[in-house]
Amino acid sequence: MAYQQQQARPQRASSDLRINREIQAKTVRLVGENVESPNSVVTLYEALKLAEAEGLDLVEISPTAEPPVCRIVDYQKYLYQQKKKQKEIKAKTVKVVVKEIRFGPQTDDHDYNFKLKHAINFLNENAKIKAFVFFKGRSIIYKEQGEILLLRFAQDLEEYGKVDQMPKLEGKRMIMFLSPKPKKK
Repeated sequence: MAYQQQQARPQRASSDLRINREIQAKTVRLVGENVESPNSVVTLYEALKLAEAEGLDLVEISPTAEPPVCRIVDYQKYLYQQKKKQKEIKAKTVKVVVKEIRFGPQTDDHDYNFKLKHAINFLNENAKIKAFVFFKGRSIIYKEQGEILLLRFAQDLEEYGKVDQMPKLEGKRMIMFLSPKPKKK
């Protein structure tokens, strides 16, 4: 029995892309470098013949278009480039870090200054700050003191950051958000 060499079929890594014989449409629009005339509409049979002649795959890029858009490329290389693009996009996204600073309604000056220094460091590191005063038991009667404390905190951090949300009472917490000021270049 003679051994027949079969052409290696590309492995499917993504279920949303159809390749070669999996494409259902009768006609397709070919785009890319390997096509003589850009945006040419050909039958699926002709497109598959062109891809096979070049030893590449026919990949359906946009299945919802009319007719579907296909490209003649090396499927594995195409998947690699797509993953690389996604990785670059993910690397460019800004990650927002929120740091919490907790006060009591009767926080004394030493503790306040200590937390203020930490807040300055957090804002210099481009982290947002969630400052809150936690009221235990009957200390809720001092909510004005908590608001005054948070407003003083915002005023002391004025040159490092700006207030996103003014002090707001939510249950037993009075919360205020600050974000860093954009750095001048």
